[in-house]
Amino acid sequence: MKKWLLLAGAIISEVAGSLALQAGQDHPAWYILVAIGYVGAFTLLALVLREGMALGVAYGIWGAMGVALTAVLAALLFGQPLTGVMILGLALIIGGVLTVELGSQAAQRKKEANI
Repeated sequence: MKKWLLLAGAIISEVAGSLALQAGQDHPAWYILVAIGYVGAFTLLALVLREGMALGVAYGIWGAMGVALTAVLAALLFGQPLTGVMILGLALIIGGVLTVELGSQAAQRKKEANI
């Protein structure tokens, strides 16, 4: 459970940093949050790996959720476009990452059964 909370924190930190990057275009003071967000995201991601989550799974979920949340929040906060095709693409990315996670769980169960 701890690794999932850390991963959620990494995702939130990365999204905050990315959104601050956009906000910084008009108000450069936001760049402080960019640095804090990205440093926090990678620090938390490293802690996720230390807790034992596989790199492919952690990075995949982090990346996919970061892309999806950033796109949705950028549309809401900054009026950036979010078309049906873009939403379909985001859904496919998330679906692919979830498939990798399911495969990772199956591989772990198989490994444990062989021990």
